[in-house]
Amino acid sequence: MSEVSVSAAELRAVSGAASETASETVSETAPGVVSRAVSGAVSGAGTLEGKVALVAGATRGAGRGIAVELGAAGATVYVTGRSTRERRSEYDRPETIEDTADLVTGAGGRGIAVPTDHLIPSQVASLVRRIEAEQGRLDVLVNDIWGGELLFEADTPVWEQDLDKGLRLLRLAVETHAVTSHHALPLLLRGEGGLVVEMTDGTAEYNQDTYRVSFFYDLAKASVLRMAFALGHELRPRGATAVALTPGWMRSEIMLEHFGVTEASWYDAVEREPHFAVSETPFYVGRAVAALAADPEVSRWNGQSLSSGGLAQVYGFTDRDGSRPDAFRYLTEVQGPGKPADVTGYR
Repeated sequence: MSEVSVSAAELRAVSGAASETASETVSETAPGVVSRAVSGAVSGAGTLEGKVALVAGATRGAGRGIAVELGAAGATVYVTGRSTRERRSEYDRPETIEDTADLVTGAGGRGIAVPTDHLIPSQVASLVRRIEAEQGRLDVLVNDIWGGELLFEADTPVWEQDLDKGLRLLRLAVETHAVTSHHALPLLLRGEGGLVVEMTDGTAEYNQDTYRVSFFYDLAKASVLRMAFALGHELRPRGATAVALTPGWMRSEIMLEHFGVTEASWYDAVEREPHFAVSETPFYVGRAVAALAADPEVSRWNGQSLSSGGLAQVYGFTDRDGSRPDAFRYLTEVQGPGKPADVTGYR
């Protein structure tokens, strides 16, 4: 959430292929949080058995959380990104798409890692041809490519930003989504009830009146929201659905490193930043995607902007600690107005 601080804004602003990774360690329920029985993505394993998903940008962060939860529901999940066991991207981080694929398989699905640079149309076309040859179908497309962490400065005006970095951010965050949809949607539309999820940061309602981090960052996230709206218009008469989806304040690896905590000890960071008490794991938004993918009436959401916390209230899933954070409602009602941190009723 960009209002926390400049450094936290820069770290929070990641939810895609180049975003941080999810920790495999399940946290203890934080002090003051009412614990619930931990629920699965929707109604247990196997709800997506026989379904095929592509999570574009699944090396770490939200993409990894989504891929794992789709796998936990029984799906075959193709995971893509630029960081592999043989070659790291410019982020020089240890997480790889092969690791994500292993986690998908370990969760009960089938994970398949395919190294892909989504800025190169020929690579994306090859990826889709492979999915078609191996599976003959595509039921879920998650556009989670991002890669912009190193390319912007929070709260710095556009004329002081590095133009080359800003334009590359737009290519990574917007062009990649367009390239992937262009090549993948014909396969998805062969079946009935396909789902496209455009991952972004912030709901349309919140972003409409809120400056998001920087000129280029704001433009990128607004563009993805409009992508979901436009895709919804084009897919509706063809029996498919498109939505935009945002996580809340996500406890991804870089965020945990920023606060000097682990997933098991994350609540220690609340002393430094009290509003961090409303944070969530990347698996929470993963369960949101799995819930959407399993919903036979998912078309009711077509073209809309959704959040992990909002969907948890509808579908009944929880985060891995049994809580149900609703970060953007909290931001609007508590943090934004400057009230003291209090997550009562928000998780």
